[in-house]
Amino acid sequence: MTCIALISQSANLGYFAPLVQAVAPEFEVVVWPDPGFREADVAMCWNAPAGVYTQMPRLRLVHSIAAGVDNVVAGQDLRGLPVCRVVDPKLADGMVQYVLWSVLHFHRRFDVALANQRQRVWQRPLQTPAGECRVGLMGLGKLGGAIARSLLGLGYAVNGWSRSAHAIEGMAMYSGAEAFDDFLGATDVLVCVLPLTEATRGILGRRTFDALPRGAAVVNCGRGEHLVAADLLAALDSGQLRGAVLDVFSSEPLPAEDPLWQAPGVIVTPHMATMASSAVVAQQVVDNVRRLDAGEPLLNVVDMHRGY
Repeated sequence: MTCIALISQSANLGYFAPLVQAVAPEFEVVVWPDPGFREADVAMCWNAPAGVYTQMPRLRLVHSIAAGVDNVVAGQDLRGLPVCRVVDPKLADGMVQYVLWSVLHFHRRFDVALANQRQRVWQRPLQTPAGECRVGLMGLGKLGGAIARSLLGLGYAVNGWSRSAHAIEGMAMYSGAEAFDDFLGATDVLVCVLPLTEATRGILGRRTFDALPRGAAVVNCGRGEHLVAADLLAALDSGQLRGAVLDVFSSEPLPAEDPLWQAPGVIVTPHMATMASSAVVAQQVVDNVRRLDAGEPLLNVVDMHRGY
């Protein structure tokens, strides 16, 4: 009997057990750290403990429960094991909504209105057309492309930057390290939806912030490790940045003593930008496990050289 182990050091994934067994009663499901995890064929994971896969001699597949895989492969000896992720078409809808809200927050100057409210000041912030707000998107995969098309449809001036060239009608495109500063210089609201790789770790840091126009804003709904928090706080302090919307953090939950909670101009949200439904996650993992057992090609396999 094929056994699936639900593994996370930061969340109890036990709620997936009945969802998996509802669509695949033939599979056994165990929840780490139950000792039975060691005999599992498949690790269904989020934020897996370092070195856990080496304790599983029968392991044949590592499957993230989300679109990202960085925290299921970090600190692990994968021994050539395939790694898969979840791709939910409706993920894009949630991300588009979150980014649109964030862009509106800065474009319509709700940050100024809220600051005025706290001071009981009745003063209308300057309002400008969407076309005068330049949104810079870092990352132009499925999520980035959906965000770009939505913002373009609302009249925003959208710039895009990625490692390799893309083409989206109506958007100014930049690609490669040599174009990064030009991209940043043409951006008023910088939105990061990049995957986490060694090349993108810490990309939201001092060098990037200094290349933005003074008074720009930052939105991070990619990965927490993209952000150098100390550099963000310094840029806010100096006035180089006017504010930030942050949904992801290198340590989650964000510790209560973290200065980001109280930093002026910063909005903290609890990793809520978008997520696949639990039922979709369970079904996609089950589909891949059945493919694995049948010797068929797996879906949504991660290219470990690229990191996504």
